Amino acid sequence: MTRNLVRTSTSTAALLILAGSVLTGCAKVRYPNYYVLTPAPPSPSARSAAPLAESVEVRPFSAPPFLREGPIVYRQAPHELSFYDYHRWAEDPRRVATTTMIQDLDARRIFRSVAPFDGHSSAAFLLTGSLDHLEEVDDGSAVSVQVTISAVLRNLKTGDIIWRDTSSKTALVEQRSVPGIVAEMSRNLGGAIQDLISSMQNQLRQNSDAGQ
Repeated sequence: MTRNLVRTSTSTAALLILAGSVLTGCAKVRYPNYYVLTPAPPSPSARSAAPLAESVEVRPFSAPPFLREGPIVYRQAPHELSFYDYHRWAEDPRRVATTTMIQDLDARRIFRSVAPFDGHSSAAFLLTGSLDHLEEVDDGSAVSVQVTISAVLRNLKTGDIIWRDTSSKTALVEQRSVPGIVAEMSRNLGGAIQDLISSMQNQLRQNSDAGQ
């Protein structure tokens, strides 16, 4: 009697395992979608006629922890952060911001040379920056993006801060989809960096005119 019960229980367990396997096999596995920020290059007309300062190196940008996790961030309330489960960055946004700043500075020809900071700087200036905001903002009636970048330029010989500024961009998203949101983020990231470079250029020009 006991043996029969054991055999019956074993058969039932086997059937349950088989049924679970079939159901698992039928379940659809969802994989994340990955997105890349693609800021537009600067306009050739924005190039400086001649360099305004000596060499500069750019340190990798920092960012708050919520922008370093990988998923794209959105807000449904001013003090509430949420993360998309299946929409992630293919490349760290900090790296994109840093690379874009280096490329755009080089294209604008404000400095005699521009390079990434390698820890053994021999440049005259060091630029540090922070990507403070890069998120979707959903208030129920409209969807927008917020991009905020701050930067500081320091004279490495004297330690003096030559320039500092913050650029913040907020724009409505016409195409309400994740690709549309990423495209708007890319556009505003590039715009924020261009605004910072223009601000820096004006300060360096003032310093040059003053004979500093």
